[in-house]
Amino acid sequence: MTRTNHWTDEHWLPLMQLYLRKPAGLKPVYSRPMVDLALELHVPPRELFARMCAVANLSTPLVERLWQKYAASPRRLARAVALLRSMRGFGNAGEFYRGVAVSETFERDFRPIAGLGGVTPVALVLTLDLYFRLAPPTMVARTPEVAELSRLMRVDAELVVAALQAFLHLDPCLRKPAPPAGPLLDACRDVWRRYGGADPRELASYAGQLKEYFR
Repeated sequence: MTRTNHWTDEHWLPLMQLYLRKPAGLKPVYSRPMVDLALELHVPPRELFARMCAVANLSTPLVERLWQKYAASPRRLARAVALLRSMRGFGNAGEFYRGVAVSETFERDFRPIAGLGGVTPVALVLTLDLYFRLAPPTMVARTPEVAELSRLMRVDAELVVAALQAFLHLDPCLRKPAPPAGPLLDACRDVWRRYGGADPRELASYAGQLKEYFR
C-alpha cells in the first residue's frame, strides 16, 4: 500500500463511516464520496481505496479494534467523526498543516479551473479520452458521444467541442489552427502534456473510473 505523510490513525474513522454507508461495502475509487473524503484528508483516492480494502478485510489489529468498537454502533461512529471534524483544522490544509509545506498533487485535478465556470481537469481527461475515439469531422455538438459526455459532466456541449478543438491543435499529428488563447487552451495543454502520449487503453481505463465522479 502506498503511504502518505498525511495519514493518521484518526482517519480510519471517516473512512470506516464511508465504508458502512448504505449499501455497505467498498466504494468505487473515483465515486464522489471517495473523492470528497480524499480531498478532505489530502490522501489520493487510490490510496484511500487501498485502505478501505484494509477495512473490508480487517487486515490490521488497529482496524479490527475500531471495527469491534464502531461497526455495530453507527451513531457512536458518527459522533466520533463529528468530533474529529470539529477539531480545529481537521481536513483544512491552511490550519492543520500550518507551518508545514503541503505539496498538492491529485487535489488540483478535482478543483475548478479559473475562468471556466466549474470545469475541472478531470473533465478534460474524459474529453481527451473521447478525442481519441472520434474522427475530427464528428467533433461537433450534435454527435451523440459529445452530447452524452456533456450531459454526464453537466457542461454545455459547445465547451466539450471547444476542448476537442484545442486537442486537435495540440495533437502533433494534426496541428490544426490554434483556437483562441485562454484558460481552456492552457488547461487542455496541461492535460495533453500529461496524458496525450499515454497508452490509449490506460487512458480509457482511467477515464472509465473517473466517470463515477460525475454520476
